[in-house]
Amino acid sequence: MEFYKYATSSPWGVSFFCRLDPVSLTLMKMLVTGGAGFIGTNFVRRTLTTRPEYEITVLDKLTYAGNSSNLTGLDVHFVQGDVADRELVDKLVKASDVVVHFAAETHVDASLRDPAAFVHSNVVGTFALLEAIRKYDTRLHYISTDEVFGDLELTDSRRFTETSPYNPSSPYSATKAGADHLVRAWIRSFNIPATLSHCSNNYGPYQHIEKFIPRQITNILTHRTPKLYGTGAQIRDWIHVDDHNSAVQLILDNGTIGESYIIGADNDHITNKQVISLICELMGLSPDAYEHVSDRPGHDQRYAMDSTKLRTELGWQPHFTDTNTGMRTGLAETITWYTENRAWWEPLKAQVEANYAATGQ
Repeated sequence: MEFYKYATSSPWGVSFFCRLDPVSLTLMKMLVTGGAGFIGTNFVRRTLTTRPEYEITVLDKLTYAGNSSNLTGLDVHFVQGDVADRELVDKLVKASDVVVHFAAETHVDASLRDPAAFVHSNVVGTFALLEAIRKYDTRLHYISTDEVFGDLELTDSRRFTETSPYNPSSPYSATKAGADHLVRAWIRSFNIPATLSHCSNNYGPYQHIEKFIPRQITNILTHRTPKLYGTGAQIRDWIHVDDHNSAVQLILDNGTIGESYIIGADNDHITNKQVISLICELMGLSPDAYEHVSDRPGHDQRYAMDSTKLRTELGWQPHFTDTNTGMRTGLAETITWYTENRAWWEPLKAQVEANYAATGQ
């Protein structure tokens, strides 16, 4: 991996990139914002394996959720910087053929504590990127979330589609909704070559251990009791990160410019209680070897995604789906990854649990 550090000034009064390794040349140049985060890291790794025609540059601010070690040993260019830095983003987009925009603040609880950081990264950052995209007419794929649609009642059998109305319920989802509207406005007003996708909750390798699934896995690995928020009746259409990223690649290749695509794995019948029970079972514990803790304020109840458009128009199918729970194989592989990569997450564990304990979770 080649590391770059962007500086806005120097002793000579000019902006510059400090490069530590030589740059190699390939056919197509791809910029991945947020590429040191959970989903972005897995996308970069998948693209390097399946799409060798791309030379990848990663832009990441390296907040708590970004980790440059995720990219160690990979043939990518890494730039540490803020997606809201218009001068930096302009330089990077100018040098790119394709941009995949993962960069975002994403944690709901953190957005309740500090909404300003979410406005900065999700709204201002997306605006900065769109202005560069408009200037250079660069192909963009923008990563949104299912949470912009709000939630459904547990008894509601509907699923979200590309035309579902927006009803965000947290500062996180509200800022993502705002960014979505910016992207669509730039498509319509300035004809930028962009597509969008909305995906359900991801799980898999490299996910920060504050998140629900890796928190439970690492609790068990450190001999802590797994924690179930509230009653555990909440439903998420869980999707393995590799399935998400296979859909993103397909949309980049064959998606219709200007269109949005829903990505979901048809796991919208599984409650959080069933997920934690399955994790316990797969890790050799009783399925009820967890404790209930306080629920988060305004916790959305049910997400469900209708990916018919993606499946029928582009032929996408998720890999980690089975007739049992739709998650058993993917969870088993995820548990193996966290078991074999303790050095990646263990230094963070005590602080994460201390933060949760302070909120009664």
